[in-house]
Amino acid sequence: MDRVSTLLLEALKASLSEEQVSWEEEITGAQWRELFQMAEDHQILPMIFEAVYNCPSIQSCDPGILALVRSNIRRGVTLQTMKTMEFLALYKQLRSVGVTPCVVKGIICRNLYPKPDYRYSGDEDIYIPEEQFPSCCEAMLSNGMIPADKEQNMQKDYEVPFARKGSPLYVEVHKHMFAPDEAAYCEFNRYFDDVHDRLIRLNIGGTELLAMPHTDHFFFLICHAFKHFIHGGFGIRQVCDIFRYAEVYGNQIDWDYVYSACREVRADVFAAAMLKIGQVYLNFDSEKAHLTEQWLKLMQVDPTHMAEDLLAAGVFGQAEESRKQSSTITVSAITAQKQGRKERSGVMSALFPPRYTLSGRYPYLHKYPFLLPVAWGSRMIGFMLHRKERGTDVSKSLEIGNERLNLMKEYGILK
Repeated sequence: MDRVSTLLLEALKASLSEEQVSWEEEITGAQWRELFQMAEDHQILPMIFEAVYNCPSIQSCDPGILALVRSNIRRGVTLQTMKTMEFLALYKQLRSVGVTPCVVKGIICRNLYPKPDYRYSGDEDIYIPEEQFPSCCEAMLSNGMIPADKEQNMQKDYEVPFARKGSPLYVEVHKHMFAPDEAAYCEFNRYFDDVHDRLIRLNIGGTELLAMPHTDHFFFLICHAFKHFIHGGFGIRQVCDIFRYAEVYGNQIDWDYVYSACREVRADVFAAAMLKIGQVYLNFDSEKAHLTEQWLKLMQVDPTHMAEDLLAAGVFGQAEESRKQSSTITVSAITAQKQGRKERSGVMSALFPPRYTLSGRYPYLHKYPFLLPVAWGSRMIGFMLHRKERGTDVSKSLEIGNERLNLMKEYGILK
């Protein structure tokens, strides 16, 4: 692990304990810039800056960079506070018309941190019974929320994002928690289809929110990280969400159920590795989480390679275009395993991914699946035209994809 990654983890560990680092060793100006950029990529810049701004080594950082970081943090925290307040007001309106939105991730995860709005959320997610979608949509529209994608088939798609003009609020309404047509992980939905019958209530910011029971929500956080892992990867923030959730609600989590469910979807070693990263680098307290002997034994896994991968990935595997493009290789391999067929070569998977992998980027494939060759052609032209400015390189995507296939074998996801 390189030095800047190590510094990031040290600062994050201090922040989670509401402490500051006391670095005295030399840190170059370039390393400070890289540290702050890495923190921004992982959407934890306020937490990192709070932990480092008073250490002796900060003297080597360009004052202009520090001023810019402070400005970015003020703007980011203000926007996050605005989003939180607007979401809570919107949520009350949805409840007032009989919609029962189950809040997932977002504000619930933020509430696990010493300063919730220092943990940024790009959006808020709510999960509703499918039959409530018309009334939910009507309530959204009447409260100034409009569909973020005007071309989207709102009735057919499993999630519909809404935004508000002139506002930072962005809300994704889920009819299912995972894409039903994504063979690599559509099976996850069966664990959450009946969760509306047993919702719990959490009070956050003076507002009563409906949420999954803690066992279900914790398992969902694992599944959500798993989904991003088999795409481009996921960042350190999701690891923090998971082990913080375990520490806060561990005595209410059915660890035997989570262990069994994780084994069923080949995510048991993967989940243990995330907890181990928390333990090794970020002071995760397994006793506070009430972990069982099964989990403690499973956590003997070496988390080094996963830690290196997630630090390189950024918050949702968005750190670089080549990494995002490599997801066609990894998703294709997982899909082939689940369908009991032989996987195509990495080159074929990268250049000619299946329709469900491209339908997000080329929505016309939902309605006209026979246009898949057109999408392949458009994708290849995009590679050629924008390779330099977007950092896209087919050979690098293949290299990253093959490395990540080995990583998935190491953590038991692929055979």
